[in-house]
Amino acid sequence: MTSRLMADGLTKRFSGTTVVDNVSFYVDPGQIVGLIGPNGAGKTTLFNLLSGVLKSDAGSLTIDGVDATNLPPYRLARLGLVRTFQLARELDKLTVLENVQLAARDHVGESLVGALFRPTATRAAERAITQRAREVLALVSLSAHESKLAANLSGGQKKLLELARCLMAEAEIILLDEIAAGVAPHLVDAIAVLIQRLNREHGKTFVIIEHNIGFIRSLASRVVVMASGKVLAEGSFDHVAANPAVIDSYLGQAA
Repeated sequence: MTSRLMADGLTKRFSGTTVVDNVSFYVDPGQIVGLIGPNGAGKTTLFNLLSGVLKSDAGSLTIDGVDATNLPPYRLARLGLVRTFQLARELDKLTVLENVQLAARDHVGESLVGALFRPTATRAAERAITQRAREVLALVSLSAHESKLAANLSGGQKKLLELARCLMAEAEIILLDEIAAGVAPHLVDAIAVLIQRLNREHGKTFVIIEHNIGFIRSLASRVVVMASGKVLAEGSFDHVAANPAVIDSYLGQAA
């Protein structure tokens, strides 16, 4: 079976300091993989390499067997990989519905030719996008807020909006960067249930950075632990949690 995502020797340096150091790991189709480690371990920088925000200095990335090394974010999105950020990046002057609509692939209305010479087809396509956006909002329990400005959502609702935009972009591999951080406990539970549903019923693959250990333990079938830019351990949660090096570098601090 071809891995959905494969990182091989990814490395990133800033001013001579190696922040991501020869990192290799894989994610199989339909897996939920947790990425944990202390602050400064290189987790978010690794996400930036995987999502095309930064270019790696060495190593390779493949998605479903296709070389995706150092591709820009829009091309990675076309390969099915989309990410969220630690701080939600909603378009705060637009409504919740508009935020999700804009994440759709290949808007017909973006074509001047289509708008001028195929207005009926363009309007039909725009109606289909709106319908799909409403279906996605229902999936993430934000339907009641579709007319609200995104700026007026709570922190947890903004995280759900980011996830909705990933779904609207037809992502198959979703990188979640601390989606539970700063979120009310009841919404953390709702987000966990949603991730499980998207994984089980829709086949979505997830890689999740998170400091909420209980959240990761409840979701991830495999966990990758980073420290000082390197992979320290990987395996089931119970396996890595019993690793003395992981306890010393991270879990002992997180307890």
